[in-house]
Amino acid sequence: MATVNKNLSDQNFEGLDASKMRIAIVVSEWNASITSNLLKGAKNSLLKANIKKENLIIKHVPGSFELPIAAQMILEADQTVDSVICLGCVIQGETKHFDFVCQGVSQGIKDVSLKYNKAVIFGVLTDNTLQQSMDRSGGKHGNKGDEAAVTAIKMVTFQKGL
Repeated sequence: MATVNKNLSDQNFEGLDASKMRIAIVVSEWNASITSNLLKGAKNSLLKANIKKENLIIKHVPGSFELPIAAQMILEADQTVDSVICLGCVIQGETKHFDFVCQGVSQGIKDVSLKYNKAVIFGVLTDNTLQQSMDRSGGKHGNKGDEAAVTAIKMVTFQKGL
């Protein structure tokens, strides 16, 4: 596993400045005990990087499958948004549903990012068990929400530096 020896919350905030950024976070309501922790991590990381509260948009959608269309709707409605962070959690079950949801979400997020030339961040846990998701949403492996927020800041900085 990629996170066995890595804490997702070990992020270096030196030089990260989100004070002039407008970032949206779209959060899945499915597996809310996990996604609420991802949101907490992302929000705290953005605040550490000095985002202004009025430039932080938080929206909720029913499930992870709805994350790409929500990101697209946000980017269409508000051209001042620099990046959208998509947070969700899909846990393997007994059917192929997991595979279809994960494929659709990852492909959809990538497609929206390319369509709008904006960083749309994949902060979706795709774990085999609930425990793995707990470990990656504030547990022993840190919080994927922290990592997603730092990625958004770095990508907006990259784009603005071109």
